[in-house]
Amino acid sequence: MTAITMRKAAASDLPAIVALLADDPLGQGRETATGLLDRGYRDAFAALDVSPDQLLAVAELDGKVVGTMQLSFLPGLSHKGAWRGLIEAVRIAAPLRSQGLGAEMIAWALDRFRERGCRIAQLTTHKSREKAHRFYDRLGFRQSHFGYKLEL
Repeated sequence: MTAITMRKAAASDLPAIVALLADDPLGQGRETATGLLDRGYRDAFAALDVSPDQLLAVAELDGKVVGTMQLSFLPGLSHKGAWRGLIEAVRIAAPLRSQGLGAEMIAWALDRFRERGCRIAQLTTHKSREKAHRFYDRLGFRQSHFGYKLEL
């Protein structure tokens, strides 16, 4: 596989990003990638784009968006005021899964965290995503917490 290029997402990438989010069993039930994009996507992108503590990234291969993830830089008091890097919404185009692209993307994310002085990298993944669990285990992440979410 040709090397990927990682970069900050541009507004023109939004349809491709939403399509990646919708392209799995969980995303199919909560995302809409057809027709005119919902205003919520555009508003969320605008907020992410201007925040210095948010980075919506895309992976490109041969000029096409084939992956995405959101990085958040979180200050905290615990661990002597350590900053944390949070990885969310990692998606890779279905034909390219299990070919090393995800590992390249995560390595890139960890480099961004180190550049910003983060001392902890964390992520969540849905408990039904068993392949993702094995992937993150292989990369050295360890399950350390039990998480909860509440939809508002």
